[in-house]
Amino acid sequence: MKDFVAYIVKNLVDHPDKVTINEIGGTHTLIIELSVEKSDIGKIIGKKGKTINAIRTLLMSVASRNGLRVNLEILEEPRDHSAQTR
Repeated sequence: MKDFVAYIVKNLVDHPDKVTINEIGGTHTLIIELSVEKSDIGKIIGKKGKTINAIRTLLMSVASRNGLRVNLEILEEPRDHSAQTR
């Protein structure tokens, strides 16, 4: 799933090297955390949320074939643990 999201998102943004995806798995539920460059957030969300909704629909379709539930979250601030320890 992580590779699927990475492929879609990296082809939409201007800074594909700044895309980070974190997968948190459970037994039947998968949470995918996505963070991109601030200037690319609008491209991921799209007008009235149409782009992110389309990505979520594709993910739900793929996940249901594998008997999973998936939740895609966009993180506004990338999680950088080194900045918190200063």
